Amino acid sequence: MAKEKKTAEKDRVIATNREAYHNYFILETFEAGIQLTGTEVKSARAGKVTLKDGYVRVADGEAWLLNVHISQYTHGNRQNHEPDRDRRLLLHKKEIERLFSKIREKGLTLVPTRFYFKGNLIKCEIGLARGKKLYDKRESEAKRDQDREARAALKDRNARY
Repeated sequence: MAKEKKTAEKDRVIATNREAYHNYFILETFEAGIQLTGTEVKSARAGKVTLKDGYVRVADGEAWLLNVHISQYTHGNRQNHEPDRDRRLLLHKKEIERLFSKIREKGLTLVPTRFYFKGNLIKCEIGLARGKKLYDKRESEAKRDQDREARAALKDRNARY
């Protein structure tokens, strides 16, 4: 029992990309390591990561994380990092080739969905995604509103009895 609690504490989420779930259908997710500098790790531990506009590009057999903002470390001096630099994702070569072929064939894209700690390592979950049309977004929003109303009705009904 104590071991389960430890693993739950270690998988602490740093940042999530809620906009990705709004703009895309996430078909499949992958876990990737990230090549970070020391001040980037310290900023990530402080939760100063923004995934909003981020995406993944596969080039020359490597996966790169672009447009992810990791704020500069407050106590970092001249060795501080560039906040919007490109960061290499650490994936196996076969995984990269598989992702590249899926992106080329079907017109899919790769977006970061969340940053989290796995033990002492920082991982990035990337999602293979297909863009939503405007009517898909409206449909998702209508479904979410219906679910919210149903929960409220159940809560109200249970409160009366």
